[in-house]
Amino acid sequence: MTEKKSGERLPVSQIVQQAASELAMLLDRQAQSVSSVRRTDDGWTAQVEVLELERVPPTTSVMASYRVDLDHQGQLLEYEMVRRYSRGEVERRR
Repeated sequence: MTEKKSGERLPVSQIVQQAASELAMLLDRQAQSVSSVRRTDDGWTAQVEVLELERVPPTTSVMASYRVDLDHQGQLLEYEMVRRYSRGEVERRR
């Protein structure tokens, strides 16, 4: 990661990349995508989708959604699994 001076803001694209790569390294699993990212008072929060268990056909693979909190410089502060689901599952919103 490129070092930034204190107070200098990282671009969102770098935050997204950092969240996915750090979580993948910690879990030793492949991050599939970052489904959301938002700035917070303490830094950033991202939602990262991770392949938990690969199955055939791929629509039955088990995925997990993780909330990842990063500081203003993009360093991981904490993470938490918030949901597990099948890759082919479509969430219905009301």
